[in-house]
Amino acid sequence: MQHHDVAIIGGGIAGLSLAHFLAPHRSVAVLEREAANGYHSTGRSAAEFTLRDNAPAVNALARISHAFLARPPEGFAAVPLLTARGSLWIGPAGREDAVERARLAAKADGVAVVALTVEDAVRRVPFLDPGHVAAAYFDPDYWDIDVDQLLQGYARTARRAGAELIAGAELLRARHDGRRWSIETSAGTFSATVLVDAAGGWADTVAGLCGVAPAGIVPHRRTAITVDLPAEIDAGALPEVNEIDETYYFKPDAGRLLVSPADETLCEASDAQPEELDIAYAVHYLEEATTLKVRRIASSWAGLRSFSADRLPVIGPAADNPAFFWLAGQGGYGILTSPAIGALAAALITGTALPEAFEANAVDPALFSPRRFRR
Repeated sequence: MQHHDVAIIGGGIAGLSLAHFLAPHRSVAVLEREAANGYHSTGRSAAEFTLRDNAPAVNALARISHAFLARPPEGFAAVPLLTARGSLWIGPAGREDAVERARLAAKADGVAVVALTVEDAVRRVPFLDPGHVAAAYFDPDYWDIDVDQLLQGYARTARRAGAELIAGAELLRARHDGRRWSIETSAGTFSATVLVDAAGGWADTVAGLCGVAPAGIVPHRRTAITVDLPAEIDAGALPEVNEIDETYYFKPDAGRLLVSPADETLCEASDAQPEELDIAYAVHYLEEATTLKVRRIASSWAGLRSFSADRLPVIGPAADNPAFFWLAGQGGYGILTSPAIGALAAALITGTALPEAFEANAVDPALFSPRRFRR
């Protein structure tokens, strides 16, 4: 039985970002059930980076992560991980005050937001319906993330540091004898001193297979479609468009337009598939806000966003077994915060000091500890 200091269950963005930061200091195995890493939530992300629009603690993790994503380590990725996009926030008649409040709040944070007339908004997005949009502003602090390059960068650097990435290794059960874990998988049995649960929507299931109490990680389904744009529209020049109440959003995606009804439907952990009703909502919102008519849906999919009870990530040793480490509940922000969360988890596992950026951004690791649910 091969022994590692740390076995990570889950080869998505959470597990591989931890492996990147941890492998230079500990022997690491990443055990992924699927044939390829990042198959579920990571591979179905809308791939946006924002410094806002999440809880304050998550925004702090995003600020820490931005430096890594904007300037990754030498040799980490062949292309830039971030591409400037910007976001156009719009509101229909009756929501003008909400748009203005959001703009002023962003401005108070020091963001160079730009108030737009309806005509300005239509110049930025030519197919917006001026009869639907009553107020708008532009937020420059939005970027596209090259998720595949980010994921592969984590995997490549982890391997280079000695980590083993094992695909097709579904967890069957794990037992802790007081010193180490015996981890039975479909790819064989492994031994580890620390077991990390980075299984996304399956995090509570993994905990149960390890004899650890659940943390209450609940998956939710989100849907997206892509549609064709008119030939005269340069998709690359478009900003992301967000409705002020976050009822829907759309953004360029590989020459097409990605549209989501921003649904968040409670569901079982599974290979999520889009529901016809949610696809119809995506089409409805797009046609309501723009002059586009959807003749064909080029593609559709759904992904899982998994949350804890307070919607903050769960990072730290389990209260009932300190050799079991939670790394779950990242919701819809796991990719954009992965550099910070990976570094934080690695520091907690190794007992080393956090990078200075955590103190500079007033990030207290106790805020994410699973022990908060026992108070």
